[in-house]
Parts: sequence; structure tokens; C-alpha cells
Amino acid sequence: QGQLMESGGGSVQAGGSLRLSCAASGYTISNVCMGWFRQAPGKEREGVATITSAGNTTYADSVKGRFTISKDNAKDTVYLQMNSLKPEDTAMYYCAVRPSGWCGWARNPYNVWGQGTQVTVSS
Repeated sequence: QGQLMESGGGSVQAGGSLRLSCAASGYTISNVCMGWFRQAPGKEREGVATITSAGNTTYADSVKGRFTISKDNAKDTVYLQMNSLKPEDTAMYYCAVRPSGWCGWARNPYNVWGQGTQVTVSS
């Protein structure tokens, strides 16, 4: 089974930007759905953004217009560009693979998860 490795998290002030990366090994991401999820302390894990095998993207309402998901199939890497960060974006961010050409927000179909990268936004 493949693995996912996130990087790029950190601490920023409100209004700042971060770019998260998710490197996949053992997968050809051009054939699967990739998703970014996040989990804040005491809250359930929620979907942030997804990108299908064809490159179609979907965003949670809370991040629309601020976050952008993209991928580099040649590098088997998915990115999450986060701009205009807010304190409520503070969470552990995870990438995940859904072995399907299309995506969705339900977590169960995503069968491989990375270890996560922490994003902290201060006011």
C-alpha cells in the first residue's frame, strides 16, 4: 500500500499564507481522487478541498476563494495553497487518497491518510 507525506505547515499570523504539499509514494495520483482534510482540537475531521483524477476541484464553503488545491502528476504531489488565513483555520491538516476517479466529502472511502501537518494561525 502506498504512503502519503504532508509538509509545509507552520505558524502564521492572520492574513498570511502557507502552501501545504502532499507527496504520494506507491500511487499514481493521476488515477485517483486526492483530498485535504483538517481537524481542530475537539472537532470532527472535515473536508477542505478535493481534486479528481481529471483535475476537477471542490472546496468547503469556509475556504472558497482563499484556498486552492492543485496537483503535479509528474511528481505525484498535491498542494494546498492557503491565503488570507484566519484563526479558525488552525488545525491539523491531512491529505488522503480515495481510490476512485471521483471524490466526495465522506471520509470512509479515503483509505490511506498521511500523518498530518499542523497549521496554526494567530490573531
